Amino acid sequence: MDSKRLQRVNQLLQEELADIFRIEANKIKQGLLISVTEVRTAQDLSIAKIFISVFPTQYRNSMMNAIHENVPYYRKKLGERIGKQMRIVPELHFFTDDSLDRVDAIERELKGQGNNPEL
Repeated sequence: MDSKRLQRVNQLLQEELADIFRIEANKIKQGLLISVTEVRTAQDLSIAKIFISVFPTQYRNSMMNAIHENVPYYRKKLGERIGKQMRIVPELHFFTDDSLDRVDAIERELKGQGNNPEL
């Protein structure tokens, strides 16, 4: 079970990164939505796993590649925002959150519209 402190850190990181990505998505392409769906921070606050959802999904791979190439930039931006609240900015690891895709595939399968062997 996560401590209250860790939950607050996760929430702070999620809110700040979501705002950073909202601004960046508008710079890249109008109508692009990058959501931070979850943040899991290590107990020692050294590493944060950030789960990202990209809509429309056709841009997912290109956006995730761009995010991975610019991790130091996002860590710096995050540090500028949370520097007063946290002494150390955790190392950021980004992952694709495809849970909405799985939900959509299950719904299509239940309706008899899909033929997805991955389920």
